[in-house]
Formats: sequence, C-alpha cells, structure tokens
Amino acid sequence: MSGTPRFLTLADVAEVLNTSSAQVYALVRRGELPAIKIGGRGQWRVEASVLEKFIDDMYSQTKAFVADHPFVEAEPAAPAATPDAS
Repeated sequence: MSGTPRFLTLADVAEVLNTSSAQVYALVRRGELPAIKIGGRGQWRVEASVLEKFIDDMYSQTKAFVADHPFVEAEPAAPAATPDAS
C-alpha cells in the first residue's frame, strides 16, 4: 500500500485546494464534489482520485469559460482636452 491515503478529510481537501473547510463542505453538499459519509458521527471523506478528477474537471470548465468569455483590454482613455493657448 502506498503512503498516500485513499480518503481525505474535508480539511485535507481544503488544504489541497487552498480554500476553507466550509467551502469544501458546500461543494460536497451541493453535489459538485462527490464524497462519502462514514461512521456514526457522519464524517465526510473524499477519495483522492475523485479529488484529482474534480480538479481536472475544474480546469476543463475554466478553459471553456475563458474561451466563451475572452478577456478584452479596456480602450485607453482619450487625452483630456487642453485649452488653446492663443
């Protein structure tokens, strides 16, 4: 068996994603990040391979978003009119 755990706590997932445990819990509860609930106290666990697939899916969704919403530089502001010094 490898040194990497098969299942991660929500805190572990939050650390990997550099976000809060509350945000990870919201992803799980909305069904965006598949997880299992184990034990009598109902602790959530996310399988490491599922987290990697979630990350890959987020890259794909972000790539599609960027393609559909290209970044457009703002037009440079026209120089202010100066009074004629005649």
